[in-house]
Amino acid sequence: MDFLNALVALANFVIIPATAYGAQLALGALGVTLIYGILRFSNFAHGDTMAFGTMVTVLVTWAMQAAGIGLGVLPTALLALPFGIAATALLLLGTDKLVYQFYRRQRVVPVVFVMVSIGVMFIMNGLVRFIIGPDDQRFADGARFIIRAREFKQMTGLDEGLAIRTTQGITIVTAIIVVALLFWFLNRTRTGKSMRAFSDNEDLALLSGINPDRVVQVTWLIVAALATIAGVLYGLDKSFKPFTYFQLLLPIFASAIVGGLGNPLGAIAGGFLIAFSEVTVTYAWKKVLVHLLPEPLEPSGLVQLMSTDYKFAVSFAILVIVLLFRPTGLFKGKSV
Repeated sequence: MDFLNALVALANFVIIPATAYGAQLALGALGVTLIYGILRFSNFAHGDTMAFGTMVTVLVTWAMQAAGIGLGVLPTALLALPFGIAATALLLLGTDKLVYQFYRRQRVVPVVFVMVSIGVMFIMNGLVRFIIGPDDQRFADGARFIIRAREFKQMTGLDEGLAIRTTQGITIVTAIIVVALLFWFLNRTRTGKSMRAFSDNEDLALLSGINPDRVVQVTWLIVAALATIAGVLYGLDKSFKPFTYFQLLLPIFASAIVGGLGNPLGAIAGGFLIAFSEVTVTYAWKKVLVHLLPEPLEPSGLVQLMSTDYKFAVSFAILVIVLLFRPTGLFKGKSV
């Protein structure tokens, strides 16, 4: 019984939250890795792209809620999500046309692209804060829990309760669907194969008659969808605050680099590795150990390796270690 209680506590506070967070990071890292693999630069504006898409979704969600439009037990934000994706797609295509296209045609070195993306990041950040403000915004509605801790205790008779939030369930299911669609698109469709060919060898792809402008446009459209979905899922699960998405840039880049930049499978694996590392290191293990250890050995302290305030330090440490010992990442992507 004590073992089951420890397992439920572990699932409640580590496994389920880390899986949901890992899915959000994986979707964000997929956007970063696609841009790096196909457009060949590190897009530092990606976090604020997520913030912009989420902001539009939040505003449309509020409008729908005011009009009495909803999805019952599911969040209204799922109805507003296509509007956020469309607005983000227009923003990214416009930014590419006005900014990135010029530098791409000049064939500038990647570091120039990075500096340009930092400039774009600050503009997007300012735009989002100007429109919606810098404060926390909550937009989740519908049923809050799939399983409540009290109901779980009554059903099982255990001391520990398992609570699964609706947003966590939606995050995991949505991530599976989006990743499956992305891999199908890249591996089965003509456009997807063109994108992969362009990523592997740009010159050979151009000789084969692949239209580079079309590849770039489709890449930005996919990135807009991935960034908005990742941002909205994170906002539903936590809350929406523009500066949080700027901070998310570190774990997202760490996920992409640890997995292997330019490798979609690596981005997914990296996302979950970073998420589980952050949650495991910052979790107070006392609750689990109390059930597993005999009474004389029960810990008096929290048994927390690091405060949650420093969780991004975990992803930074992993990033540094990977860059030092395996710069191509776990799945042998492009070296940084």
